[in-house]
Amino acid sequence: MEYFDLGKEAFFLSHGLSPEEGDFTVVVVHCEVDFRRQIHHRDSIAVGTTLEHIGHKSLTLRQSVFDTASGTPYAECRTVLSGYRRSTAAAEVIPDEVRQWINA
Repeated sequence: MEYFDLGKEAFFLSHGLSPEEGDFTVVVVHCEVDFRRQIHHRDSIAVGTTLEHIGHKSLTLRQSVFDTASGTPYAECRTVLSGYRRSTAAAEVIPDEVRQWINA
């Protein structure tokens, strides 16, 4: 799960959204994981993250932890995240500028 969290953070940072800064962020509201095989200490892995869907207040990411040499997946994840406004502690519509960054 930590690999998926790091992958989500890298995805959002690469699209101009820092999860730790600003009033708007996204929070995990649902997560499904299929574990395919065990990761060993010396395995060479990477995390791939893609946007599956973006709605009014939520978005869905697909992720895979995979072997960098063979491409064989170790685990696959589907995560639904909700827009969230820190100042109101409530769900929030995903702002247009965030949609543009993520869809770029």
